[in-house]
Amino acid sequence: MKNVLNNILHNIFSNKRQLAILIDPEKIKLSDVKGFVEKINESVANYIFVGGSTVPVNLTEPLVIEIKSYTDLPVILFPGDIAQITNEANGLLFLSLLSGRNPEYLIGKHVEAIPRLKETSLEIIPTGYLLIENGINTSVQKVTETEPMPSKHVENIVNTALAGELLGMKMMYLEAGSGAKNPVPTEIIKAVSNDLSIPLIVGGGLKSKEQMKAAFKAGANIVVIGTVLEDNEALLTDLKRW
Repeated sequence: MKNVLNNILHNIFSNKRQLAILIDPEKIKLSDVKGFVEKINESVANYIFVGGSTVPVNLTEPLVIEIKSYTDLPVILFPGDIAQITNEANGLLFLSLLSGRNPEYLIGKHVEAIPRLKETSLEIIPTGYLLIENGINTSVQKVTETEPMPSKHVENIVNTALAGELLGMKMMYLEAGSGAKNPVPTEIIKAVSNDLSIPLIVGGGLKSKEQMKAAFKAGANIVVIGTVLEDNEALLTDLKRW
């Protein structure tokens, strides 16, 4: 049954904070999945995202299968490429890089993915993706050959997000990038949230519970953490409650 988006909307209606843990297939061994996922299960996490900018072929599906062996949480693909699509997941964020103007990541890769998506039962969620500058060059920039949106251009960020909604996106993702020095500024989150009527996801650079709470207060519906857990799994212990 396809219910990921409905569950997200229900939680928003119920004023629940929602947390997604992002797992990069390149950065975890299958032998470590059980222990890591058990910690996720003990936390307040609602979803597990799986994906990365540069994941080799045949890494994603075995990882998703292993993750689902130890959790009932929805596993949602956050793919950087077609090779990361697997029917073993519950859903897929069909990402369009609205912050850039590279046609491959606006629509090209999506067209390439259709033959594979036709063969899956994945819940496909059209999601606008906005990369916001954070002080470092990210893997997303390198792979997509696009530049992030300057954080000082708040109005342009808001207008881009709203244009994405009007084009039919079901969610919007504000991303500072993997390993970002700083998260998306709260003033940007607030400004986008005020104009948007679809779920707002915020990720990149969030290193503490306090930063996550600030993102929620500014208007994020879902926050995503990933890179920080590579060096600080103890943060999951701190996230057993909000």
